[in-house]
Amino acid sequence: MNRAAPAPARTVRCPTCGGPSRYAPDNPWRPFCSQRCKLNDLGDWANERFRVEAQDSDETPPAPPLAHPSH
Repeated sequence: MNRAAPAPARTVRCPTCGGPSRYAPDNPWRPFCSQRCKLNDLGDWANERFRVEAQDSDETPPAPPLAHPSH
């Protein structure tokens, strides 16, 4: 059986601190360099420091689903 050699790990810039980060399966925080940077990023999203803009549409939003009475 021929197995291809795994690709060498790349070093990328950490999105939080800008430091080097190993982008490989053995880095559980990738693309971040550490758990601290990963948690800081999560906190920024939770505190709405980062946002994904939505496009306004002229369409009417769908009606909410009907609530089912509990038996």
